[in-house]
Amino acid sequence: MSATPAYFLFHGAETVDGASVESFTATEHTASPWGAEMQHGGPVAGLLTRALEQHGAREESRLSRVTVDLLGAVPLGELRVRATTLRPGRRIELLAAELEAPVDGSWRAVARAQAWRLATQDTSAVVNDPFPHPVMPEHDVLGSEILPAVWQMAGFVPTLRWRAAEGLRLAPGEPNTVWLNLTMPLVAGEETSPLAAALTIADVANGIGARLDPRSHTFLNTEMTVHLFRPPSGEWFGLEAETAVGPDGVGLSQALLHDVVGPIGRISQSLLVEARR
Repeated sequence: MSATPAYFLFHGAETVDGASVESFTATEHTASPWGAEMQHGGPVAGLLTRALEQHGAREESRLSRVTVDLLGAVPLGELRVRATTLRPGRRIELLAAELEAPVDGSWRAVARAQAWRLATQDTSAVVNDPFPHPVMPEHDVLGSEILPAVWQMAGFVPTLRWRAAEGLRLAPGEPNTVWLNLTMPLVAGEETSPLAAALTIADVANGIGARLDPRSHTFLNTEMTVHLFRPPSGEWFGLEAETAVGPDGVGLSQALLHDVVGPIGRISQSLLVEARR
């Protein structure tokens, strides 16, 4: 275990089937509130985004959309990540990344991500931002002030710094708005990029916007898509989140994603909603 807390420890890269594959260990700080032996989707999304962001990186281009699919419970412990280019291009590229873990004695894919990388140019003369601009509160709040007790145990959620004007609401109404900051690097010994930090935090939207009591229901997201119309900056990110639940056990979490300057994009997540037994 690293002396400095981090979500992942990096062990190196090797060539497997002609592709560069990076190896990591997921620490206990990645654990999910739904189960201590599985990872929260946030660190998974952050690690895949890191791979996509670094793969063939070049100036005057950036990721505009990232979709993460969770293929099942992602275990703690050994992991490896590889990134590839599905659709090369000078102005438009489609990238993919895969996260593997040892399952029943062999390496298996446990999560995948795809991202569009677009060429950038100066469009400051036609900027249009129709979204609200909530102001981040000045002071941190304790998780116990705004979170259900079931989410305050060890793992990923307690590693976050929180700022919120008021507690989370279970009743329908205005979206819940919370600001979050990672208290440790995504990968030990590395500076976490604003994009990787934003995607790590984005997966918390499901919990922030929940209108269900986690003591009576679970609401696991199977995927997450983030569209970014502006590149993230800084270390604090705001989630203005709301959740809708249908009559047949399927839900939808949506959120506006902010940095301290203003809105940067939108998050959506499909949910499997089940009553606890």
